[in-house]
Amino acid sequence: MTSPRSEGDRVPASVLTGFLGSGKTTLLNHLLRRPELGTAAVIVNEIGAVGIDNLLVEEVAEDVVLLESGCLCCTLRSDLLQTIERLFERRASGAIPRFDRLLIETSGLADPAAVLQTFMAEPGVVAQSRLDGVIVTVDAVHGEAQLAARREAIKQVALADRLLLTKTDLASAPAQVALRARVRALNPRAPLRPALHGMVEPAALFDAGLYDPATRTARVAAWLRSPPHDHAHDPASAIRTFCLTIAEPVALAAVMGWLETLTAFHGAEILRLKGIIHVAGEDRPLVVHGVHHLFHPPAWLPAWPPGGRETRLVFIAENLAATDVAAGAVPALRIPSSAVRR
Repeated sequence: MTSPRSEGDRVPASVLTGFLGSGKTTLLNHLLRRPELGTAAVIVNEIGAVGIDNLLVEEVAEDVVLLESGCLCCTLRSDLLQTIERLFERRASGAIPRFDRLLIETSGLADPAAVLQTFMAEPGVVAQSRLDGVIVTVDAVHGEAQLAARREAIKQVALADRLLLTKTDLASAPAQVALRARVRALNPRAPLRPALHGMVEPAALFDAGLYDPATRTARVAAWLRSPPHDHAHDPASAIRTFCLTIAEPVALAAVMGWLETLTAFHGAEILRLKGIIHVAGEDRPLVVHGVHHLFHPPAWLPAWPPGGRETRLVFIAENLAATDVAAGAVPALRIPSSAVRR
């Protein structure tokens, strides 16, 4: 993990994903017609040789780049990286307007973790952009069946920062209640709202990230607000959410070393990790954000959010229990077991 770095004037990047047919492109077209998104650059990914959806997007936006090489998975990270770098090169040279937001629409079978890793591990991308959040569309008609049958759909929902329920005009009220409960079981923290025909206010979707200097203290407080206990997700999934709380300040080198070891051994199981750390000798908290074995460069918050000065790490994990994580923290951080709460 790299050392903490200061914030700069970086372009916020949002990832728009959701299972096949859940209304991602409908949402994107609606957003791009809004004046708030008038200076956004868009990257679209579709499976197959021809990206049909891109024809719709091009009607309302010129700065659209189409990735035709398939699902945005780890094998395509270099493709995505090159596309982002080209966009910023053209922006710097004046070949395209100076966009102030980046939107990436993935295919319906994409693993959003691969996209998040690009914004955490690639120095050129990190220097010019900051991850704003993951927006996920969920089909009110077919979402229940998709979550029951497809791991991709489960992972998309679990990793979301914003959740949108689409096609609510076509689904019965009882079906929507059941689906909301299922989605809430997978992701108890992300705001969930309807988006009929893709219509949703941009303000409800953006500025969700931890690295916006103007709002990050409030954002950290928001995702730490839910109950900090081990939350077992529905029986159909091995994904779970839990919060590890450490009462005592910890040495920076010790906690960084522990996180590196933890992700080296359990990176595949840690879908996402977000948290604040009370570093010994520091009056402000350190924000960390990781996906699998990669971490975004840590950043200092200007002040502590409400709730006390203690380390709080929120895990979204698969086949990994809070007890196992806590057991490893005690010797690595040289703290008593009583200092750790799950």
